[in-house]
Amino acid sequence: MAGGNAIRGSRVGAGPMGEDERGEAAPRRQVTYYCVQGHVSAPYFALEADVPDVWDCPRCGLPASQDEENPPPLPRSEPYKTHLAYVKERRSEEDGEAILEEALAALRQRRRL
Repeated sequence: MAGGNAIRGSRVGAGPMGEDERGEAAPRRQVTYYCVQGHVSAPYFALEADVPDVWDCPRCGLPASQDEENPPPLPRSEPYKTHLAYVKERRSEEDGEAILEEALAALRQRRRL
């Protein structure tokens, strides 16, 4: 004899579910996108929706366009910069020396007190 649970192995909402329960699907169209790696993706969009010119490829994440012959180029990746590299972009060596001398003078002044 079973454990007495008649709906064992079922979950809420399980069972066939068609348009009768869900309602009719909105009219849609399929748009094909091509990435530089040769991947093809074809998402569906509602007929009244604005279709984007560029779509992220679901396989590699690169940008894809609707033009099979000219897919978007690979995005340019910037190398990682340290905090010091950003500071050096804003300040010259002379500015750095002046700031260092000012900070050392302030430190020496505090030690004398």
